[in-house]
Amino acid sequence: MRLYILSRNEELYSTKRLVEAAQQRDWEVRVIDYLKCSIEIMKGELKISYFGEELPKPDAIIPRIGASRTFYGTAMVRHFEMMDVFTVTGSLAIKRSRDKLRSLQILSKKSIDMPKTVFASNESSAKDVIALSGGAPLVLKILEGTQGVGVVLVESEKAAKSVLDAFYGMDVNLLVQEFIEEANGSDIRVLVVGGEVVGAMKRQGAEGDFRSNLHQGGTATAHKLTRKEKATAIAAAKAMGLGVCGVDMIPSKRGPLVMEVNSSPGLEGIETSTNLDIAGKIMDYIEQNVTPNDLIKKRKIKKDNIGA
Repeated sequence: MRLYILSRNEELYSTKRLVEAAQQRDWEVRVIDYLKCSIEIMKGELKISYFGEELPKPDAIIPRIGASRTFYGTAMVRHFEMMDVFTVTGSLAIKRSRDKLRSLQILSKKSIDMPKTVFASNESSAKDVIALSGGAPLVLKILEGTQGVGVVLVESEKAAKSVLDAFYGMDVNLLVQEFIEEANGSDIRVLVVGGEVVGAMKRQGAEGDFRSNLHQGGTATAHKLTRKEKATAIAAAKAMGLGVCGVDMIPSKRGPLVMEVNSSPGLEGIETSTNLDIAGKIMDYIEQNVTPNDLIKKRKIKKDNIGA
């Protein structure tokens, strides 16, 4: 099995664990910095080069595309797809997941519960947006933010109006969401691989911080999912069309609410907190979906010999 991991940094925990898991199966694995790739498109022929040399066609790829490089990264993933290479996360699904507004629209269409969300342009009245959102306290999210950056909790309508006016004045695209107080600054990250839950952790925000992101000082512990939480995570992954993803949910009085579906979930927090081999589960998923090119060639040669 020839596997490429599309990652900009081979020293990242997630990248190293994926390499280790592939090597344990004696696969040929290589980390490819997708920004150093170039593609050739000709009539009936697609090629991809790395540092100027044509890459041999792999059996599968694992995209680890950074949010700031989504356009270029998904172009590379799409090129591999056009070459009939299996990818654990498709290019279109990655693009959908990176668009917070589009993600919520897709999840809503599939009747998956989430915090009430309002999106409006800077031509809208801040007062009207606050009223549509159900009033303060509210959570404001910059659409381009990641890892908890660009997320603000406003506790009064006066503060909400001031912040909205400021952001709208800078022509920033915002989501305005209801604040789920009973979550107490916690959320649940569920890893879904091939339509099955392979691990879950509960993340708790740092003291005084409603954001639970580990990058913002939060902590993580293993979490036993309820039947509803498990079903919601699987449904969200299916709705987004992602073979491998992290589903972020927060507990509420009306059940689990999906906040985001991450197409390149980090493995360090969940493997450390659960002691589970999540990287190995991803390799299992690849094995279930890929027949290696060398095996296909051997079968073809054998078939040709029989025919002769």
